[in-house]
Amino acid sequence: MTFDELGLSEKVLAAVQASGYTTPTPIQAQAIPPSLQGRDILGIAQTGTGKTAAFTLPMLSRLEQGRARARVPRTLILEPTRELAAQVEESFNKYGAQHKLNVALLIGGVSFGDQEAKIMRGADVLIATPGRLLDFFDRGKLLLTGIEILVIDEADRMLDMGFIPDIERVCKLVPFTRQTLFFSATMPPEITRLTEAFLHNPVRIEVARAATTASTIRQALVASHGHADKRETLRGLIRNAADLKNAIVFCNRKRDVAILHRSLVKHGFPAGALHGDMDQLARMASLDAFKNGDIDILVCSDVAARGLDIPDVSHVFNFDVPTHSEDYVHRIGRTGRAGRSGVALTIVTEDDTKYIDQIQSLIGKAIEWEGPAFEALPPPMETTRPNEHRRGERGGRGERGGRRERGGERSRRPERSERPERVERAARPEPGERAERATAEGPVAMGRPAHSPRREPELARSRTVASDDHRERRPRRHHEDDGPPVIGLGDHVPSFLLRPVTLRPAKVGEE
Repeated sequence: MTFDELGLSEKVLAAVQASGYTTPTPIQAQAIPPSLQGRDILGIAQTGTGKTAAFTLPMLSRLEQGRARARVPRTLILEPTRELAAQVEESFNKYGAQHKLNVALLIGGVSFGDQEAKIMRGADVLIATPGRLLDFFDRGKLLLTGIEILVIDEADRMLDMGFIPDIERVCKLVPFTRQTLFFSATMPPEITRLTEAFLHNPVRIEVARAATTASTIRQALVASHGHADKRETLRGLIRNAADLKNAIVFCNRKRDVAILHRSLVKHGFPAGALHGDMDQLARMASLDAFKNGDIDILVCSDVAARGLDIPDVSHVFNFDVPTHSEDYVHRIGRTGRAGRSGVALTIVTEDDTKYIDQIQSLIGKAIEWEGPAFEALPPPMETTRPNEHRRGERGGRGERGGRRERGGERSRRPERSERPERVERAARPEPGERAERATAEGPVAMGRPAHSPRREPELARSRTVASDDHRERRPRRHHEDDGPPVIGLGDHVPSFLLRPVTLRPAKVGEE
């Protein structure tokens, strides 16, 4: 089958031929004809099989007639991430080269005024993330009453990752007679039940079993220990990888993305970072540098796992095993696209075995181990933290708190009979003797700076008052056996306390 048999318009066919495509993928061949008829579609296919063109091409054919009005777009495409939304905009610009259509992109991290200007000119195609779309609507800058086609891309991600209230609200704002298209690589049964509320008599297209991986991807597991050992394992995999052109490294947390990126750069690898906390300009710059070949390794979170079409990625490394098994399918789908071969390696620790079992159950096959398994792994290198040996010798805070030593045994405090006897200190002078000693020896002999002669009587008087017998009535504590006590304020007597006091004579009538 060729694109000429699908019923697309002449302009769209010319754009497809100019792009170098002649044969549609299975999802395109089955989704384009009913989409041109206005039917609702639920499309499930492996990632990298051309789902974006499956809804872009028929949408361009239907938009050739009519024009959009200001603030009232004709079609709406919802995407879970900014990068995926920008990628869909590029597809419209490529396939709609001969169409004079206005395409507006509403994503966060970009100037609000520029996006508003595009909406005011009238948008035939509106591509948006849910948050920025509802922000425009709440400000009264956008109306959704003219939507003819609604596309929800990566439907499982949109519905399963916290976008359900936003999707429900958008579906209530668009006309009931719209055409709705759902596309995703995975569609769990509970998510399928949610789509029944949004689709009307849909055509279900499933060109491959849900959550299957491409046969062109070689998958393997690599055993490792903790985080420090995992970073060394990753560097070894990158150095020893055959035919590595570029690679994407996935982490579960944004914090780990930044740590791993700095580690790779420190060891001389040309790497970039991409995660949700970065501003939009930095995210696009890092992604463009990876596409252009300026960097060979892109360390990212799951923000880059969905739908990003980065051509000819040779390797995918899962630094962290994904906790959701569906994310594994999307991650490794960044390689082996469009019939190319790819390699997907996952670093596994002993705590990740349950997630590996879930992934193997989802994809329906076992993943082979590359290298030794956990039983044959050498023990991790012992690293002693600073002052750790001192803490063990003196029975520090960690022992009182019940910490276990590296060998696994609880540290034991010495018995009372084994403890060294307390060193007896010199007898402490009585308060009266201290006052006499302080007066006789003077401040210099006591280790304090000398004062002027006019202040010495007041200083001696203050020390005598401070050594009053109220100190004798205070109970003695064992932690005070650390030398002679401080008399008065010690070395830190404020200067205003050393100033002489002038008594003002009482006036008549004062008491």
